[in-house]
Parts: sequence; C-alpha cells; structure tokens
Amino acid sequence: METILSSKEIKTICKELADKLYDKFKSSKTIPVFICVLKGANPFFIDLTRAYKGPLIYDYMQLSSYSGTSTTGVIHLSKDLTENIKGKDVVIVEDVVDTGLTLSYVKEYIKIKYMPKSITVVCLIDKKALRRVDFEPDYSGFVIRENKFLMGYGLDYKEIGRNFDFVFVPDKKTVEEWEEMLKNNK
Repeated sequence: METILSSKEIKTICKELADKLYDKFKSSKTIPVFICVLKGANPFFIDLTRAYKGPLIYDYMQLSSYSGTSTTGVIHLSKDLTENIKGKDVVIVEDVVDTGLTLSYVKEYIKIKYMPKSITVVCLIDKKALRRVDFEPDYSGFVIRENKFLMGYGLDYKEIGRNFDFVFVPDKKTVEEWEEMLKNNK
C-alpha cells in the first residue's frame, strides 16, 4: 500500500484551505453555502467546514461517475440541493477532480438552475492525469499527476475503504481480498 496523504497532512490541508475560503468570504454580506458532493467528499467536507472560522450553511448533492476503479464518463445525479442558494456564495466541496467532467457539470448545473452569486470549487486532490475537459478547481489541497487509483478518506473501491483517515493506493492483493469479501457479503 502506498500512502499518498497521511492523516496529519490532510488536517494541514483542511486548515489551509479553510483559511483561504474564510479570507475570500469574510466580507460577504451573505453566509456561504458549502455543498458536499456525496459520498466521497464527506470526510473532507466535515474537516474543512470544522476548520472554517465563520458561519456557513451545509447542503449536499450526490453524483456518481465511477464503476469499480475507473470513471464511466456518465454523470448520475441522485440527490439534489435542498437549500435556496439564489444570490448566495456557494462552495462546492469535492474529494477528487480527475476528468473534470463531474465538477464541470455540477458547476454549470448549479449556475443555471439556482443562480448563485458565486461558485467556488475546492477539492482535496486534483488528479490531473485524467483531465478530459478544461476545468480547474479554484482551490486544491494536493496535486497528483500520475493516474493512480486512490482510496481512503472518503475514496472507495465498491464502497469499501471510505473510513480510512488517510489516502492511499491499494495494492493488488488488498483489492483481491476485498473482492472475495464482497462476494461473501452478498
């Protein structure tokens, strides 16, 4: 197993990004709405928002474009927003930006449907090797240029591994063991 980000590194990233976001929104007349892209971004979202020094509002969206270890390129929206974000500053919180397709879609969808004042995208990991569209997050905690399958801290393999407090590349043996466990779990 190769560790990409330790728990300590993640905490440092969350604080640094939260400070940057606070500096950006501290003089705003509205309370920013932080939107968690479920399920993967949830741990990052919680730690990032806890480190944020000002008031904020939570909301959640659920999208998916992965199957197993690779992206399908097809985006499925299964949970939409519940907050009224019209005219408000919005922060989309994502775990990983890889192809850019999901975040590009989400940003445009929110812009057209909800008409917020501003949209800021923040991600824990910017995985540039797989970028298919011209999309860059406004803030990213860590850049990885290789195409590695990442797990932990919200990132999963068939829903397994989200609970680890660090980000890693699983070895083949671990994935095989988890596949066997999944078969036995049916």
